[in-house]
Amino acid sequence: VQLQASGGGLVQAGRSLRLSCAVSGIIFSIHDIGWYRQAPGGQRELVAHMSTFGDTKYADSVKGRFTISRDNPKNTVYLHMDSLKPEDTAVYYCSLTNRGYVYWGQGTEVTVSS
Repeated sequence: VQLQASGGGLVQAGRSLRLSCAVSGIIFSIHDIGWYRQAPGGQRELVAHMSTFGDTKYADSVKGRFTISRDNPKNTVYLHMDSLKPEDTAVYYCSLTNRGYVYWGQGTEVTVSS
């Protein structure tokens, strides 16, 4: 199973960015997916999660600004981030859960300048 994240970069506060994560080696549509992030010196934290059925969950800090979505035919999960803040600066990781085991992507770095 491989998860390949992309789309990170340097962006000014208030702007938008979309992260993508291409998944291979597993039947994508029947697994929960998610995005996590880890800021410098911090712990990895959940940003957004989507179940197989489309139910979503977001960290309080990103509610109303970030949107997780999935394209099952393309085996891809997205994280659309609006109104970015400097505190959103982190390495973002996509994840896929299979029977309690979590697969991770390699991370894509997002830096938000003030």
